[in-house]
Amino acid sequence: MKRPSRRTVLGLLGAGGATLVGGRLALPFFLRPGPVRGVGELSPEAQALVARAFADVNPTLLWDSHAHLVGLGVGGTGAAIHPDMRSHLHPWRRFQFDMYLAASGVSDLERADEAFLERLLALHRAANPRGKLLLLAFDWYVDEAGEEVPEASTFHMPNERVLAIAARHADVEACASVHPYRTDALARLDAAAAAGAKAVKWLPNAMGIDPAAQRCDAFYKKLVELGLVLITHAGLEKAVHAEEDQELGNPLRLRRALDHGVRVVVAHCASTGTGVDLDAGSGEADCFDLFLRLMGEKQYERNLFGDVSAMTQVNRSGRPLREVIRATELHARLINGSDYPLPAIDPLVSTRWLKHKGYLTAEERGLCNEIFEANALLFDYVVKRCLRVDGKGFAPVVFESGRLFG
Repeated sequence: MKRPSRRTVLGLLGAGGATLVGGRLALPFFLRPGPVRGVGELSPEAQALVARAFADVNPTLLWDSHAHLVGLGVGGTGAAIHPDMRSHLHPWRRFQFDMYLAASGVSDLERADEAFLERLLALHRAANPRGKLLLLAFDWYVDEAGEEVPEASTFHMPNERVLAIAARHADVEACASVHPYRTDALARLDAAAAAGAKAVKWLPNAMGIDPAAQRCDAFYKKLVELGLVLITHAGLEKAVHAEEDQELGNPLRLRRALDHGVRVVVAHCASTGTGVDLDAGSGEADCFDLFLRLMGEKQYERNLFGDVSAMTQVNRSGRPLREVIRATELHARLINGSDYPLPAIDPLVSTRWLKHKGYLTAEERGLCNEIFEANALLFDYVVKRCLRVDGKGFAPVVFESGRLFG
């Protein structure tokens, strides 16, 4: 008898009302992916869908511009995660750790860092052999005095590791991460740019960065001088611990960087959460609406962008996804990224939900599920190419992300 797919099993677990403990134990097990399979191993129908997804995109500009590199620090990589992520005394954070680990295909913790990277590169090369992968570093939480606070940091990925990987692999580019409160922040930016970094990654809610702070001005001037893009999360943050600083993800706090001329990419188009309407001085508004407000302001047409990473996830695929697909006038200012490893976490992107909301046809849903079993990165890309709202999808230019980093 044919073995049911992971998506089928997970659906049955949910539909059957699995107990909390049973679901806690079962989900990471069923998230473990099989070997990476090439397009040629898919059914003819799935191969045709893949070919259609790539047909009108310049393959050399097809970058995955939002891929996380994660590690435990084994092998001297310098990576780290918060101890609570591995502690059974913190069940939710341990559950997150187990989910990320399983979806990333890491089974041997003694070589976790290299195993994560090896699978990510294999997925990328099978999915996008002529394009590039932008790997993201991730700085520590830094306090107001400019000191690192590891105990407040969910995870850490040093610039040196990401830059070294990019130097070894022609199909990988590096995105550094530098906290602007560091006393040597400008020197770190210089070093990252000299080593080939294309961008800088922030997650203000989790790193304790206020993008609207005056103390960031010198940092912004240096970004412009070096030609580095700022990729910054905006909106609510749930993937990492950030409860105390959610307002730092308010898109309007990015005005200061934009007014300095920094090219800013708002990750996920700020598609979750609410923030204070700083323009009005009070009141709450959806972060997505605040993002759209900024995108609609003429002075930012040349340096404000959004990325569509994670926007097919269940919690983002309502109005925000629908509106950005409809807003064809903004597509030239959108870029694509996978937010790996999140696309490999089966429950986060529900093809059943996307079909129910009218984004996918029944046939596309079935073929996308088949692709998921072979390659989560290819799945993420093909799903986004299939999405339709009122007969319209994302323009090919959205996926030519490399145009922003050249």
